[in-house]
Amino acid sequence: MSARVLERFPAGAPRGSWPAEEYAARCRAEGGRATVVMDLGSDAFLVVVPGPDDDRPPAAARASAGE
Repeated sequence: MSARVLERFPAGAPRGSWPAEEYAARCRAEGGRATVVMDLGSDAFLVVVPGPDDDRPPAAARASAGE
């Protein structure tokens, strides 16, 4: 399964604060399929959408991936 990361949030948010969940909820309200996953390696919550990044030209996709 592949997924595209929309946003990253540090895991150390203040108690009772869920910025990744709130961001994903806003994306879903706009019709997206965003979900939150934990990246243990970077200790961060990632807001992701399933599937490849087919809606952008290849050059734009590579630029956002840091290539």
